[in-house]
Amino acid sequence: MEEMYTDLSSSFHTMNMTENTEVDPKMEEISELSKQGYQLLKENRISEAEEAFNKILSIEDNNNYALVGLGDSMRKQNHFREAVEYYSRCLSFHPGNNYALFGLADCYKALNQYHKAIEIWEQYLLHDDKNITVLTRVADAYRKIRDFRKSKTLYLRVLDMEENNAYALIGLGHLHYDFKEYRDALYYWSRMLEINPDSVDIRVLTSIGNCHRKLKTFDQGVPYFERALEMDPDNFYALFGLADCYRGMNQQYHSVDYWNKILQKDPRNKVILTRAGDAYRNMGDYPLAAEYYERALNIEFDVYAVLGLALISKGQGKMEEAAASLSRLIQADPKNYRLYLELADCYIKMNLKARAVETLQSFQRFGIRSQPVSEYLDKILL
Repeated sequence: MEEMYTDLSSSFHTMNMTENTEVDPKMEEISELSKQGYQLLKENRISEAEEAFNKILSIEDNNNYALVGLGDSMRKQNHFREAVEYYSRCLSFHPGNNYALFGLADCYKALNQYHKAIEIWEQYLLHDDKNITVLTRVADAYRKIRDFRKSKTLYLRVLDMEENNAYALIGLGHLHYDFKEYRDALYYWSRMLEINPDSVDIRVLTSIGNCHRKLKTFDQGVPYFERALEMDPDNFYALFGLADCYRGMNQQYHSVDYWNKILQKDPRNKVILTRAGDAYRNMGDYPLAAEYYERALNIEFDVYAVLGLALISKGQGKMEEAAASLSRLIQADPKNYRLYLELADCYIKMNLKARAVETLQSFQRFGIRSQPVSEYLDKILL
């Protein structure tokens, strides 16, 4: 964006030199200060740039170049509210200034005020409806407020103008992923990989892998996460993705390697501790599984860590102990269908069929549809 401003400042300087047979010293000074200010912004010499822009304001109140420049300097420092004031001041004196509109919309986006950002960007598009940068930003904003139709329409409009636009392809991937349309998300992210097979962004690889995780095509997700790890051996998303794929493939002996690699960097990650505990439990290593669950519980209460310990008791044949623990968990998390399934199974193994039926029916009384609960209840009642 700073390059655009520098070009604008340069053209402003040229215009003044050509339109006036006699050079206005004041205008010439403003032009030179403007060029200096935007160049300093490009070099991240922000305080010097601000000094140049403030000098312009001392010569000419409410000069649009100075106000936009000061807005840019605030925005570059993430002082978005202060930047909004400068851009808004510029627009109050210079309505329709594209650079102020662009900066103002970007600030609202950074402040998570997406509706305001959209409103401003749409004003910008009235002046320049083929600006791909703005179109993708508006599409992103619509995606953030979960307006699927408008977001997709704008992304596709960009692709009509520029077939392989990376921002639009990535945006469409995120859009479809957010709406659980994983096959469509996979299509757009795969196009990114086809365009840049040798220099693809690691986030594209992990995104493709995540689509396979969601589609439960775990074996197809593994190569993408492995390639991501070749690029960054400590990448959390790649490590998590590989561990979860191996979990889905029931290869727990592989998944624990990656859970533990995450824990080497983040030993107090409660979610990963319980996942590792689950893996060891499924491998039959109950002492080690219990150790991981206890580590998670030492951080704070966790339903899945307590559930894991209950399932260890169940696996060891301690049905009464497991049932008591599961009953307490249901009081803490009454709408978690898995707890009811496990408790009912304990009762079945204890030959308490009526209590198993009542347990599953008590969940159904919440009005929550759960196919596993319905199927298990039907199986018991046969």
